[in-house]
Amino acid sequence: MGLSEEELLAAADELLAEAPQLPSPAERARLREAAGITQARLAAALKTTTQTIKNYENGRSEPRSPRLEAYQRILNGWAAKHPAHGAPQAAPAPQPQAPTAFTRLVAPAPQTDPVTPMPARATAHTTEHPTEPGLERRHLAAPRLSTGGRTGEETGGKTAPAALDPRFPAGPLAVLDGDGTAYGIGGIVLDCPATTIVELVEWTLTRSGLGAAKLHRYGTDSDPLVVLTAAAAAKFGLPERLEDRRGLRLPQDHPVVAQVTKAKWQLTQRGFGPWPRIYRKAQGRDRQCVQLAILPWDALDSRSWPGVNEAEMHPADIARVLGVYAQRVITPRGSTAVSGLELMTALRPPTRPVRDEETGNWTRGHHAGSLGTDPLPPAPPEARPEHPVVVHTGWTGGFVNEEAYQWVRDIDLLTGEEAALPYAVGLDLNTAFLASTARLTVGLSEPDHFVRPRFYPKATGSWLVDLSHVELDPRLPSPFTPTGRRPTGPAWYQTHTVVYAQELGYDVDILEAYLRRETGAYLDPWHDRLKAAYAQTLADLGVTPDLTDEAFLAAMEVHKQVDPAMAAVLAAIKATVKGGIGKLFEGPQGAGYKDGEEWPAMKRPTWAPWIRNAIIAKTRVNMHRKLTNMAKFTGMYPLAVLSDCVVYPTASTNPLDFLPYTESGKPIPGAFRLGPTPGRAKLEGAQSMTWAVDLMEQGYNPARHIKGDGHDAVMDEGE
Repeated sequence: MGLSEEELLAAADELLAEAPQLPSPAERARLREAAGITQARLAAALKTTTQTIKNYENGRSEPRSPRLEAYQRILNGWAAKHPAHGAPQAAPAPQPQAPTAFTRLVAPAPQTDPVTPMPARATAHTTEHPTEPGLERRHLAAPRLSTGGRTGEETGGKTAPAALDPRFPAGPLAVLDGDGTAYGIGGIVLDCPATTIVELVEWTLTRSGLGAAKLHRYGTDSDPLVVLTAAAAAKFGLPERLEDRRGLRLPQDHPVVAQVTKAKWQLTQRGFGPWPRIYRKAQGRDRQCVQLAILPWDALDSRSWPGVNEAEMHPADIARVLGVYAQRVITPRGSTAVSGLELMTALRPPTRPVRDEETGNWTRGHHAGSLGTDPLPPAPPEARPEHPVVVHTGWTGGFVNEEAYQWVRDIDLLTGEEAALPYAVGLDLNTAFLASTARLTVGLSEPDHFVRPRFYPKATGSWLVDLSHVELDPRLPSPFTPTGRRPTGPAWYQTHTVVYAQELGYDVDILEAYLRRETGAYLDPWHDRLKAAYAQTLADLGVTPDLTDEAFLAAMEVHKQVDPAMAAVLAAIKATVKGGIGKLFEGPQGAGYKDGEEWPAMKRPTWAPWIRNAIIAKTRVNMHRKLTNMAKFTGMYPLAVLSDCVVYPTASTNPLDFLPYTESGKPIPGAFRLGPTPGRAKLEGAQSMTWAVDLMEQGYNPARHIKGDGHDAVMDEGE
């Protein structure tokens, strides 16, 4: 009997509407134990009791929605990593070919579990084969990682390894332990015979096979990264801690520094600190540079790399985390902030090969769309007060103040109806600053000064204009100031802010302007790469764009417990975004600095405060649009806003109960919308309304502490 297409689709919808089917109670217990998770920890993730988990695992009770969907997602993630005995296994990926220096292979060890705290380090078991002269290379089984191309949902929820460049068969980095074992990505393990830092550098460049291909055809290959554990650092004669806590580097007379210098190697201006870079002048096209990272010297900031330390992870697991980051973002070259800035240059190299028309020789020329090789000067209102362009010219005309929101509504404007609501709920925008870099036009040339110009919305720059006449609802923050307070007179604004004033229906009378004639979407490739990395990593944690809003909330509630290693990668990606943007306006360091002097950061081509101004202005304006539309569609007004987090008084802790939807159940465009995409919202936390009012009365911002459990949104943001 034939069926129509409508009947088939109806049958499919009916099947999809059925409640999710969980594994048997015994299988639930097996999966949890295989993942190394206690019943108490699982109970905490699912916001329930240990006894309830026991009931799930002995068949006495079953979870209900939305805990049902969250529990199923966790079990599915564990099932993919720990299939039952006899279950079909995916075919192993082909191992990259070893370079000639690797002469001995060792049989794979049993597959390791996902990252869990390890009370004691176990030595990898290997099977000996006949030894030949040269260096040993071993392969250990490890979880497969998604590093490019398709996201988790496109690969059936399973991650897939990326192909390694044949020039760098050992991958971008290795974590070196004190016994000479160097753990790479994908289960690769190398034996490093080096006993000094100089020998380590030479081994890395000549025999390790470490490195990564350039991200742009006009760029350069990434230098190999070797991360030293505490035992490895001690083996090479490095102190347990840096005594110079201000300079964060070894003294010039330290034996290791002297050893490096004697061998005709050089250190960058950062010296031998947590991220020392050791190099010699390039030979032809081949760079001679090795990047080190010293774990006991806090090379990995705990805010940017949560849980990525020797106390909580085995070196192989640290290599896994850093390796995924390297393949999805960039090989770390310092803090996540430094890596974010380096990624901009790697994707927009300053030069390209050009042919000299007179001689016919090839040389390096400017790469259009980049920031070039020399730093561009800021306009006086775009600079810092201590910048030479301000001090030496005597500039007193004020400065651009495009910063993220830090606003709390006046307590007197809180209505009795709002105060009677039971909850204060925080919504956070996913990587809001990253979302603002998409198709963002920024200046790529020196600024020109104009007096009384006509406002042109497509001209990027800084404008002196009086917006104090703009009348807006006092229950919303002003879109023109970080404090949300109404402007009191003329001030400098970035183009996006002035455009928004026009969008609100107000005239703008420009007094002065500094504009750049050459412009471009400089950050587009940076946005695309980080957005892809963010989406891939979320997909590895079970959060995909195809989820319903209800399923998305359930997945976000437990995503960090699915795989702590991938959760650390996600945190590092978010820190890369904010840190990289912050580096565009980095100030001078050190107590000996004097106003008017140049400082190292401002000598970089990527010291570009006008680009940071554009990102933050666009982000703040986008936030105000959403706040305005929420008030229009729901009649709700925020209690507070902190950067990309907004707190509302609500009758429910579930965003599905107060976000605006159409009658058909679709989100209304323009307001806050749930989802994993950059710029979409997620639940940040919920507290009692009395808690929020108490903070407001004391002058504190509820958005800063809305997560609860001691979380501080300012301190937790990392670099």
